[in-house]
Amino acid sequence: MKVLVDTSVWSLALRRKEPSEIAKKLTDLILSSLVVMIGPVRQEVLSGISDKTAFLKLKAKLDAFDDFDIDTRDYETAAEFYNICRKNGIQGSHIDFLICAVAHNNNFMVYTTDKDFDNFVKYLPIKLLNQD
Repeated sequence: MKVLVDTSVWSLALRRKEPSEIAKKLTDLILSSLVVMIGPVRQEVLSGISDKTAFLKLKAKLDAFDDFDIDTRDYETAAEFYNICRKNGIQGSHIDFLICAVAHNNNFMVYTTDKDFDNFVKYLPIKLLNQD
């Protein structure tokens, strides 16, 4: 099953100098051609890097991944997921709900370290990597 990788994982894996278990798992997914990238995640990963050289290096690494196409159904599902979670007292970002929607609509798993997804999975039909 393909895996949509969240910004939190990319940031930990690409911006830290020391290898971590998260980076190793991401590497395994990349080598198995299972990684899915979406444009909003790419934007988040690249945002906030003021050093032009560091920005270009990170951009070059991410250039290896094509953006998965997001369509109207994904945006509508993201809005529906936002409404479901809000009704149940769960907050989240629009991009997080878009990640959930794209993953759900395309039968992808989500790889994240963001604890908000632990709340989302209680109410949304999404599957987190390593969660049964």
